[in-house]
Amino acid sequence: MNSVRIFIRLGLNALDTAGLWLGMLSLRLLLAWEFGEAGFEKLQGINWFADIQDQFPWPFKLISADLNWATATGFEIVGAIALVIGLGTRFFSASLIVLTVVAIFSVHWPESWSTWAELFQGYALTDKGHGNFKLPVIYIAMLLPLVFIGPGRLSLDAALRERLRVKT
Repeated sequence: MNSVRIFIRLGLNALDTAGLWLGMLSLRLLLAWEFGEAGFEKLQGINWFADIQDQFPWPFKLISADLNWATATGFEIVGAIALVIGLGTRFFSASLIVLTVVAIFSVHWPESWSTWAELFQGYALTDKGHGNFKLPVIYIAMLLPLVFIGPGRLSLDAALRERLRVKT
């Protein structure tokens, strides 16, 4: 029985160590793919933000549609690159959360709802007239650990932190 406990403990310790290297990397890579894809679509597409400018939350509705488009495109592309290499991870993760919240309110939120049940019909991956804010909420949930825990050990942030660490 004691050897089983030791085996389980060693296995869990190995998973903990692997998680420090690979756990956050997997989040970063998946989010980089999603935000990078959205950014490159915007880069090659036509600015449709003017059509929804009045739906942007304050203060973004005060900014021109062109500047909002350029800012969103830039943060999605640069943020994706930063997530891949793990540089400025907390900053870009927080920035992408803000971008995602703006997207929820201006694009994904249902136009009208009068009950909580109607609102949560929009917690879906398809738009059937009720909004579709499930995927952006999942992105926020995936970005939060990167803000609070950091990028993991397999990142430039971790390498820089180690290099700058003062040895006593």
